[in-house]
Amino acid sequence: MLWKGRLAFRQYIPSKRHRFGVKFFVMCDVKTGYVLDIIVYTGSTTDIKHYEGLGVSGSVVMTMLAPHLGKGHTLYVDNWYSSPTLFQHLLSNSTGACGTVRSNRKGMPAFGCRKMQRGEVEFQENGQQLAVKWHDKRDVHVLSTVHTATMSATGKVDHLTGERKIKPDCVLDYNLKMGAVDKADMINSFVECTRKTTKWYKKIFFQLIDTAVLNGSIVHRQLTGKVITYQKYRENLMRELLEEHHTPRRPSTGGRPAVDNPLRLTARHFPCKVPQTAAQGSRTRRHCKVCLSGARRSKQRKMTKYMCLACDTPLCISPCFEEYHMLKHY
Repeated sequence: MLWKGRLAFRQYIPSKRHRFGVKFFVMCDVKTGYVLDIIVYTGSTTDIKHYEGLGVSGSVVMTMLAPHLGKGHTLYVDNWYSSPTLFQHLLSNSTGACGTVRSNRKGMPAFGCRKMQRGEVEFQENGQQLAVKWHDKRDVHVLSTVHTATMSATGKVDHLTGERKIKPDCVLDYNLKMGAVDKADMINSFVECTRKTTKWYKKIFFQLIDTAVLNGSIVHRQLTGKVITYQKYRENLMRELLEEHHTPRRPSTGGRPAVDNPLRLTARHFPCKVPQTAAQGSRTRRHCKVCLSGARRSKQRKMTKYMCLACDTPLCISPCFEEYHMLKHY
């Protein structure tokens, strides 16, 4: 998250679009993109459980995966996290893993030193882990505990040779399953609620709000089956929150009149009976607002036993209820 102000745990990562900022560790569901967990990196005080032999990156993975271990899930990670030690630890907890890996990681097997041509591949396995060196535009190293040493067609054709392109299964699966975190960042970047502020914690708060709203849109799509744009979902959410939790303005004692509350003209309204009081019981009545203050006919102090629950306003069932919710100047 971009942050150029002074902050003890601000990070500098030259390869990122925002070179200066607050670093987040994020875990997403592969199929839906739902953000499952977030850890804010604060240096040595980062809230993670340290595992011996796994280092910081491995400890981050184990901390975030703790509620999901032993359930047969598969983790996809990039080369900052991947290591044979971590993958073996996950495998012992009934959790598979696949990801790109740095060739000089401790425990990685040694591959041939010859220069490989594009499309060439070399596999090495020990019965539990598969290490792959595949040359595309450059050498790519992949480590997996859930794949075999096989190649599959990509469905594309090489425009130079006319032959079908093939890739290792682990590479195809990695390309398909990886990228949910980047996609979440991209979606939120279009409609983020973050505003310029001098306080870093406010910006983190807005970042978390955006993430929560994104998760809400994913859950809404999964439960209803309706596909609407993310921007439309945010507009609907804001409208419903305002309708549910708005605070009506108090009557003005002077000066310019307050703007009439538009919610009585737009929200959904249903009549109900006025709640009974201890003194009046079933004969409880209140003054109809339209009869008492309306401008379209002579005012009268008319009592009614009906009201609009959403507006908390007593109204005659006809025609005052309809006029109050249909006319701006009733």
